[in-house]
Amino acid sequence: MKQSIDISQLSRISREAGAAILDVYGTEFSVDVKEDKSPLTEADKRSNEVIVSALAARYPEIPVISEETREVPYRERKDWRRFWLVDPLDGTKEFIKRNGEFTVNIALVEDGAPVAGFVYQPVGDRLYWGIAGEGAWLSVEGRDPIALEGGDHYSGKGKVTVVASRSHLTPEVESFVSRLRDEGKEVEFLSAGSSLKICLVAEGAADVYPRLGPTMEWDTGAAHAVAVAAGRRVVSAETGDPLVYNKESLLNPFFIVE
Repeated sequence: MKQSIDISQLSRISREAGAAILDVYGTEFSVDVKEDKSPLTEADKRSNEVIVSALAARYPEIPVISEETREVPYRERKDWRRFWLVDPLDGTKEFIKRNGEFTVNIALVEDGAPVAGFVYQPVGDRLYWGIAGEGAWLSVEGRDPIALEGGDHYSGKGKVTVVASRSHLTPEVESFVSRLRDEGKEVEFLSAGSSLKICLVAEGAADVYPRLGPTMEWDTGAAHAVAVAAGRRVVSAETGDPLVYNKESLLNPFFIVE
């Protein structure tokens, strides 16, 4: 994987996109509403332009699916074996709230699975990345990267830290937590925004993330790659199978990061 993508370059692209976001973050920006009722800001657009332009220049042979670019019809992409999956500003609601819990997500998907992922949190300058078969790391404020090892599965623990969304808490998640308590486990509840929730499991700060609500493939691809490279699993809540990418519908099933 290192031979096929330039880790330092992808890190730089992630940080440049983050800088474009922060240029807007400190201003009195306006908020538009997309057709799906989700919010859109100038920061989403600027970050997308940085990422898509850079990927097209360096990897012209690899197509891109981005949240902020026209969705590619399934008939055109169904035979893609390799593509970039991008969310230029994951956590726009957190951006609007100015709580810092938003990220830049860039993933490389091969044969339906994320094999490389870069998740950058501009506020705090935190960069997570993971490469299939090679490992996952976290660099904070440009310091030397720390290898991530998610730790043991929560099923064998008496105390479990559950991470969930600050903006998307659902009754299903509350039921998940109740079941853990019924099993006699002590549950600590940790809230976070955007794909940071998956990364918290990857680094071992949380034990499990039940996402029992709707997400799109670009919301999860990059952090999914980080989590798996750190030794965790990202699986369907219904079947227990790993999430699959480039489906006809880009909507994810409910899933659990463990």
